[in-house]
Amino acid sequence: MSENKNNIVIKNRRASFDYEIIDTYTAGIVLTGTEIKSLRMGKASLVDCFCYFHRGELYVRGMNISEYSWGSYNNHQPKRDRKLLLQKKELRKLERSLQDKGLTIVGLRMFINDRGLAKLQIGLAKGRKSYDKRDYLKEKDAKREMDRAMKR
Repeated sequence: MSENKNNIVIKNRRASFDYEIIDTYTAGIVLTGTEIKSLRMGKASLVDCFCYFHRGELYVRGMNISEYSWGSYNNHQPKRDRKLLLQKKELRKLERSLQDKGLTIVGLRMFINDRGLAKLQIGLAKGRKSYDKRDYLKEKDAKREMDRAMKR
């Protein structure tokens, strides 16, 4: 196998700003052949992706995996819903957590593990208000300034 397969990490940077992440899980993804090839080329986006339950199974919606450039008529749909693979215990825990008001499941980052399998790190999250976002930015800037002062 090639050694550059572990370099593929696609992040949802907006998720940590818009949501307060309560808990994280790592889930497998059911992909087709052209999807995994396109993902290995780094052609994916997690912007506006979220997870939902349908008949006891967890799906991700809004994740964009671009069409494979060498794919022919077998190419996939870029924004289709994809099934996530978790243990039953984790699925039940997430489904119970979603009953609480204001909680959602968002995609945080996608990567390819050591065995060459695509994984999606998802997070149980609570939405932030606009004034919370401003406070978050102030805290982040203050922490950065303190770190700079400590290094001097």
